[in-house]
Amino acid sequence: MEPDRLVVGMKQSAKAIESGDAKKVYIAKDAEMSLTGKIESLCNLKNVPVQYVETMSALGKMCNISVGASVAVECI
Repeated sequence: MEPDRLVVGMKQSAKAIESGDAKKVYIAKDAEMSLTGKIESLCNLKNVPVQYVETMSALGKMCNISVGASVAVECI
């Protein structure tokens, strides 16, 4: 993934979505629903497209980080 700006993590992702900076959101399918539910709701509210990734590990690799990620946001 080579976006202009990439945000990884729940808090920073939520901020990016709420502020209108999110272009696309990536959510790991194996992440805790209790954590990702808020992000999904924000995406629906702000009309931000969501793409699901099979695992947190795969999403971490897509973001070029050495640990798993539950949520990542590609920003405008």
